[in-house]
Amino acid sequence: MSRRIRRTPYTNRVESFGVSGFSVVNHMLFPKSFGNSIESDYWHLHENVQIWDVSCQRQVEIRGRDAARLAQWMTPRDLRKAQVGQCLYLPLIDDTAGIVNDPVLLKLAEDRFWFSIADSDVLLWAKGLALGASLNVTVFEPDVSPLAVQGPKAEEVMACVFGEQIRNLGFFKFGHFSLFDTTQIVARSGYSKMDGFEIYLNDSDLGEELWDLIFQAGKSYQIRPGCPNLIDRVEAGLLSYGNELTKDNNPLECRLKQYCDLSGDIDYLGKRALQAIAQRGVERKMRGVVFGGEPCAACTKPWPVYVDNCQVGQITTGIYSPRLKKNIGLSMINSDFWDYGQAVDVHVSNTVRSGEVARLPFAH
Repeated sequence: MSRRIRRTPYTNRVESFGVSGFSVVNHMLFPKSFGNSIESDYWHLHENVQIWDVSCQRQVEIRGRDAARLAQWMTPRDLRKAQVGQCLYLPLIDDTAGIVNDPVLLKLAEDRFWFSIADSDVLLWAKGLALGASLNVTVFEPDVSPLAVQGPKAEEVMACVFGEQIRNLGFFKFGHFSLFDTTQIVARSGYSKMDGFEIYLNDSDLGEELWDLIFQAGKSYQIRPGCPNLIDRVEAGLLSYGNELTKDNNPLECRLKQYCDLSGDIDYLGKRALQAIAQRGVERKMRGVVFGGEPCAACTKPWPVYVDNCQVGQITTGIYSPRLKKNIGLSMINSDFWDYGQAVDVHVSNTVRSGEVARLPFAH
């Protein structure tokens, strides 16, 4: 691995636990496998607890007199009622309403925000917006490395580490908790449909100590290292930037309309473009697709979706669900064919599978 790819505060521990595959997100190592099958990890995540190195969710911090103004300029979601201590999922869009990223925003103070980003260079983009508008803000990447604890037993493990008060933390809320004579931010959130937490460790030198503490507390709850699970993600209809979401997509076709203010009451980059799209209507929309045949492996390149001899979309992420006992996928489908129950053919490798358009999420 090139030294240009950043290691995380947990990489040494991840390697010691037998990581068998990495991806690269935000120029940082992202563990993707520990030698278990996707299905094995899926059942373990749904029944026990896992620890995930998600340091690749880098924070873009914006602070200063114009911080709230810049934060609002970057997203069509109305931030006027955002509360300190709240996490908010939101799309970031450019001047054409193309999606730049879909982070979780943490409001730390009235003049201080963290954007916990997916895989794109939001830091440089935010700096450019701030400089171009001559805003009184500081934009930088703080020394913050998230570690996730996910699964139905996550609360028990976290209570062992942070005390009983962690149980009172609401979904998509964060609080300040004492750890190693420091104060750390912990959020009730995570990239799965299971209950879980993310520790926004603010001091990379404490990474291995935190990993060891969590793992020791989780031994009696069958904890093991893991990563966001593909089956769980597709069942929940969770979209992935770079897969389902790109700059070629707008929020309205990606089922993100609820996070977009179209009234004109707030100003943001790409507002006119997004309003124009809303007025004329989208030509395609994100849908689920259920299809038959033998259980399929994860798709490494898109699978075309056809009606008769016309391609109407493509599955960007697909997998077999052992819980639903079906192959399932996420696909942008053209408007004439996006009705639920529409019969389709999915071209998987050299086979054609019969299927139909389905609602998202597939499972809660």
